[in-house]
Amino acid sequence: MPTERIRTARHAFLCLGLAALGAGARAQEFEVALDGKPIGTHRFVLGGTAQTRTVRSEASFTVKLLGLTVYRYRHEASERWQGGCLTAVEADTDDNGKPSRVQARTEGGALQVAGPEGPLPLPGCVFSYAYWNPAMRQQTQLLNVQTGRHDAVRIRRMDSGTVEVRGRPQEAERWRIEGPEQPVDVWYTTDGQWVGLDSTVAGGRQLRYRLR
Repeated sequence: MPTERIRTARHAFLCLGLAALGAGARAQEFEVALDGKPIGTHRFVLGGTAQTRTVRSEASFTVKLLGLTVYRYRHEASERWQGGCLTAVEADTDDNGKPSRVQARTEGGALQVAGPEGPLPLPGCVFSYAYWNPAMRQQTQLLNVQTGRHDAVRIRRMDSGTVEVRGRPQEAERWRIEGPEQPVDVWYTTDGQWVGLDSTVAGGRQLRYRLR
């Protein structure tokens, strides 16, 4: 799909997404820490039904050193899902002053993605890094809505442990996503609720998400 056609559909998609959230929307907000120090939050709002799902996410991180801001990250994304497959995306990211936009819509039997590296048609059932959806653990490829890349991944169960959820210890299972630059460990309760995430980022620093 040409980029200009994706832009034409953007406003209508955002309106539909907001309408579908509705009164029954469910929010998940994660406190984000770097090397144990809070740097911001990442909030997800899930609306619609299991068959017709809308997801809105907003992330805001600020890293300071000696009182000075040394890194800032902002990310907003809206996704639409139908029957367990991703059908539309609008995502804007500012990674410490470097902006990027990814847009996608279903057309001609494929998800047509427009991102920083150009157009990318993805046939079949496409998944993003939808940590909130436990079915993600069965995927072998994931769309990165920040870069527009379709990453080959390996996702496997690691072990069980305890993570802090809303100030209390919670038994959870750790699943590792391998394939991105650094592995990502995602924590789920036994009933499939996403409650945490751990990863190593630039400089060997430890990034942590915990549900609050």
